[in-house]
Amino acid sequence: MNEIIDNETFSPLASAQEPQWWLGSPVIDPLKYTIDGNEFRKQGAPLMASDALGNRMQSIFNDVGLVHITNTGLADLDSMKEIASHVIKKQRRYEGGANPRKALRANVFEVGAPLEAWLHYHHEMAYIGSSTKMLGFLVHKMPKKGGYTFVSDNVRATEDILATPFGKKLKEKGLCYHRNLTDREQFKDKLDIGVYNHWQQSMLTEDPDVAIYEAKKRGLQAEWGANRLLKTRYYISAFEYFPQMDQNLLYSSMADDSTWFDTWPMVQHLPEDERPLKLTFGDDTEMSRDEKQQFLDVYDRYGFPLEWQVGDIGIICNFRFAHGRPAVHLQEGEERQLGVLIGDSYDRVQAYDDKW
Repeated sequence: MNEIIDNETFSPLASAQEPQWWLGSPVIDPLKYTIDGNEFRKQGAPLMASDALGNRMQSIFNDVGLVHITNTGLADLDSMKEIASHVIKKQRRYEGGANPRKALRANVFEVGAPLEAWLHYHHEMAYIGSSTKMLGFLVHKMPKKGGYTFVSDNVRATEDILATPFGKKLKEKGLCYHRNLTDREQFKDKLDIGVYNHWQQSMLTEDPDVAIYEAKKRGLQAEWGANRLLKTRYYISAFEYFPQMDQNLLYSSMADDSTWFDTWPMVQHLPEDERPLKLTFGDDTEMSRDEKQQFLDVYDRYGFPLEWQVGDIGIICNFRFAHGRPAVHLQEGEERQLGVLIGDSYDRVQAYDDKW
């Protein structure tokens, strides 16, 4: 039987560290990454895949690492996916991931997070050994105001953080991602209080042995806790080598810490050490509050919004950009739905000593 919940019990912690998202002006000229779909469509007709469009998309992606297509005239996810496939030619399942995403189409997933929660800047699937090179957004439904995704120039963020004592500490110590995945069977006929994601959904299996196998296949240390809580740990560099630039880039953020849940319904009330995610240095020492604030601030300084309209398509290089969004507040009758494409996978190599 469901419990009666007092709203005050689930109010955000007073100590929540809120992102600013950006400083008010784009750090990259939108003309460098925006494609007006009207240039490639017949009047009155929706945008269609073509060699000319694909070549323009690929060229911009190679140069900038970010493509935003507007004025497509498209309203369905399948058509948007076809356009995005010009660049995201290989798409993967969302397996081993943290967010509880559901499939909207084949290899098209929902965002997997409550609209009222802010989503800190992050690099997709940085917390497992098999990450992704890029991801795409297909804008299916959007409110009249807000609902934008924000991206942050990670090349500049990397230069910034490495100039600080905190950045040097990240470089030296690396990180440990602590993640606790609940057992769906423990929550039958109960509210999902304190739940982020069940291991059955993250590992795409109902078999505990297979779940452990899948976790270890992704480079995670894994063990069972009480009530079949799957506890994983992942030790890795805070940076990742990016072949195209022949350079190590920042590849981590506060999104994988307990601060991720500062505005997450039915989790935000938990003390920091009881939340499903935690980020420490690679020697298991804690980050100070000031260090966490620096981690937030460095992405905010180089962030800017992608001002979505229905039909828009966005493609983001997972090395050169981090992404996130503020909380979304809908008016009556409004919806926000983005289809997410996870691009080609690769095995993390971490950072190379001679590529700083």
